[in-house]
Amino acid sequence: MHALLLTLLLPQPTYAQTRSAIETKRLSFQHAHEAADSAGQAALLDSARNYLFDRIALDLLPAWYGTPWDFNGITRTPGRGKIACGYFVNTVLLDAGFRLPRIKWSQQGAEAITVKLSDRIKRFRDRPVGEVEAYLRAEGDGLYKVGLDNHVGFIVVRDGRSRFVHSSYYQPETGVMSEPLEGNNPLAHSRYRIIGHLLGDEMTRAWIQGRDLADLP
Repeated sequence: MHALLLTLLLPQPTYAQTRSAIETKRLSFQHAHEAADSAGQAALLDSARNYLFDRIALDLLPAWYGTPWDFNGITRTPGRGKIACGYFVNTVLLDAGFRLPRIKWSQQGAEAITVKLSDRIKRFRDRPVGEVEAYLRAEGDGLYKVGLDNHVGFIVVRDGRSRFVHSSYYQPETGVMSEPLEGNNPLAHSRYRIIGHLLGDEMTRAWIQGRDLADLP
């Protein structure tokens, strides 16, 4: 009880401090990966994947909640300025330590980038959201990228619970939010959905080694 109270009273790290801590951790993974044999590198991949999922789901994404949406929004700082859906997705990945062409990818459609980054994908056309949720339950916990008719965002599945995290043009004043897949939102209303499972081996290895995701095959 006292430890929990002490944790709550301690000052929380700033977003910049969180980014810096992630980069420090990435460098430690990189050094360990370079020195490890193949078995050790495989274990490091799993460890890095779990670390990234926690930092993105628990630290980076929540920091952006409430940042307003705008079609031309390009802010780099949560809570200051506005951010469009594509810029939100790519900024979060950039802040997680991935190297990527933020502006170029934020202005492109989601399909090609989702295919490039994902180790497995699933497309849904004119299907109910319930089928998407069933697919995600079967796939299990993880970070997913979802591309829609006119929108892009993340789906976070944690402890079997799916949340759609995106910069919402349905509620531009609120902007970045986490909400159920079902409901009054672009994911539920979109006729087309492509869902890609992020943080696969190639994507995670690129993070560890500091390689640009644009160079992935």
